[in-house]
Amino acid sequence: MKILISGACGFVGSSLGRYLRSALAGCEIIGIDNFVRPGSELNRRALQERGISIRHADLRLASDFEMLPAVDWIIDAAAHPSVLGGVDGQTSTRQLVEHNLIGTLNLLEYAKLHRAGFILLSTSRVYSIPPLAALPVRVMGDAFQLDAVGGLPTGVGEHGVSESFSTQPPISLYGATKLASEALALEYGAAFDFPVWINRCGVLAGAGQFGHAEQGIFSYWLHAWKSGRSLAYLGFGGHGHQVRDALHPHDLARLVAQQMAFRGQRERIVNVAGGTANSISLRQLSAWCAARWGDRPVESWPELRLFDVPWLVLDTARAEALWSWRSEIGLDAILHEIALHAEANPGWLDRTSA
Repeated sequence: MKILISGACGFVGSSLGRYLRSALAGCEIIGIDNFVRPGSELNRRALQERGISIRHADLRLASDFEMLPAVDWIIDAAAHPSVLGGVDGQTSTRQLVEHNLIGTLNLLEYAKLHRAGFILLSTSRVYSIPPLAALPVRVMGDAFQLDAVGGLPTGVGEHGVSESFSTQPPISLYGATKLASEALALEYGAAFDFPVWINRCGVLAGAGQFGHAEQGIFSYWLHAWKSGRSLAYLGFGGHGHQVRDALHPHDLARLVAQQMAFRGQRERIVNVAGGTANSISLRQLSAWCAARWGDRPVESWPELRLFDVPWLVLDTARAEALWSWRSEIGLDAILHEIALHAEANPGWLDRTSA
């Protein structure tokens, strides 16, 4: 089997490449990356040493696909992944759309040409922000928890937000590019008869993640705590009660491997996340850091930012029902792995942040 991974030298793409190279006997992996992100060059040599071919390509340029060979599967792991993309002054709206949507379009044309299966790594941020922001929550144990006394909206239960939750705008420009990419992928698969799987991922976290708070809050928080960088609780009164769940990329890779081995008819979109068992608030994350490295002050900025939500944990029941999949790497193991990396790489944030 021959596999192409876009964004191969990013945190997720490189993690998938390493896992699949070890797990799938005889597979050939080609990785493409534009190497724009600080830190991506650090992964190139490690992937090449594992026998993964790495090539420079800009997904926005259709001509960059002309010299690529035919493959059996394409994993679209390239994206500008910040929910503030296009509105924070760090990336223009046009750049965001070109990277996240036009890039996927060019990959789909490549899939059509070779009748390759297509796996899109999407995001929890395709879900509608107003109903997420309005979820009834209460503070328990330094974290927001759902308060179901008055009822919950459709698509939300005790295990989190399911695939049936609203995707109506606003969902952020980032979320819109990913939702549009989902629709395009499904239409291409139906029109040109190749399999498409869409994985809406929770917050991916693990050792080696690049130094951006918006692209990996768990890794950033631990590295910043260990290195003495200033940290702040943003929004919701500035108490740090907001909650997300963590997913290790190797758990995602297990599902991707299953999807590439199956060409039958199943529900195409699934949530892939750590779920309630791997959920934690920022304040609880600070307590974890303090227990390992000692206490330190965290600033409080109570004002809400655009697109912030108090509680976002994904329900993965559909993935379990269809694929017998659930996350296996627990929260403490994920945090311990990141902590070891932070201790071994004290300048990591400086090396991997713009």
